[in-house]
Amino acid sequence: MKIIDCDRHVIEPIDIWQRYANSSVLAEYPLELSYDNESKKKERIERGLPDVSLSPSYTIASLPVLSNWGEKHQIAAALVKEQSKKDIARATTPIGQVLSMDKDGIDKALIYPTFANLIVNHSQIPSYVSLEYTRAYNCWLRDYCTYNPERLKAVALISRHDTNSLLKQIEEVVTNGWNAISIRPEPINGKTLGHPDYEEFWLSCEKNNIVVTFHGGTHLQGDTVGIGRFDNRFCLHACSHPMEAQMAFISLLEAGVLERYPNLQFAFLEAGCSWVAYWLWRLDNICFDEFPSMIEKNIKMKPSEYFKRQCWVSVEIGEPIKDTLDIIGHEKLIFGSDYPHPDHLRFDVNEIAMNMPELSKNQLDDILYNNPRKLFGI
Repeated sequence: MKIIDCDRHVIEPIDIWQRYANSSVLAEYPLELSYDNESKKKERIERGLPDVSLSPSYTIASLPVLSNWGEKHQIAAALVKEQSKKDIARATTPIGQVLSMDKDGIDKALIYPTFANLIVNHSQIPSYVSLEYTRAYNCWLRDYCTYNPERLKAVALISRHDTNSLLKQIEEVVTNGWNAISIRPEPINGKTLGHPDYEEFWLSCEKNNIVVTFHGGTHLQGDTVGIGRFDNRFCLHACSHPMEAQMAFISLLEAGVLERYPNLQFAFLEAGCSWVAYWLWRLDNICFDEFPSMIEKNIKMKPSEYFKRQCWVSVEIGEPIKDTLDIIGHEKLIFGSDYPHPDHLRFDVNEIAMNMPELSKNQLDDILYNNPRKLFGI
């Protein structure tokens, strides 16, 4: 069984910023790690808290990189993180990454950021800082993937802080020989994905055959759904990925992006695919015919038809997918492991078929290998 992992992560070593970022930006907005120590741990134990060491805390110019990541969350993470420590260490280097792929039976992988995604989309940093850290990360990623470019496929990180910078960023992606980008699904700096200021960006992505992938996350310092309503990881994590994916799709749909750029391809990652069936049913049957005059310019066919034409979605091993198969088929489904993040299930390639009984062998082969080959041209 051959597998292309469409959602595999690096863990960025802290020293990459010193090596790749502009020194003046680094001096003004330093990226630092604050480490736990025995004194802090002893004080927590005296307060009746568990005897665990916490992971380092990331800051940018003394601002926390993660939102809603207080002591109780850090302790909860430490209690379960032990099992993924080796994987996290492996993902810091390309050698370790490839070894982990060998272990997991992965043929090729699309490579995504971890902390860089939170840093460059941080709502409290200016656009020039976001852009510089984006550039630095992508330079490091280029070197990382050069170790084995046949197996490590770079996905460029894009900063949305300044929409005037987007065309230049796409030029850099093309110069690197890459054909996929990663952006957040949320509004960034008050602009949704359907904002008119993105028009030239979408045009450039379509012209250059760039696949646009959406990869959200739970603890962004930004406008992720659930923030402001919940402060518990359980609630925030439940909401962030699938709800942001739904809203990203409808933002593109309502603004006419899908109508105007019919060859532009989008992939929704780490949200599962079960939401697709309900969302498309609702959009097709409840919303589409309600007020035709309000959508006739930008939505000229049923929402499900746009999705089937232009959108791809990653599956979670074991999730209920029958309704999604009935609506869009299996041809737009792909697989991503989210390695090495501890919130996702570790898997055995020999157990995938057992956990997805709805799929035939040919369908499973398509999802794990043939579909992503078609999408990303690899």
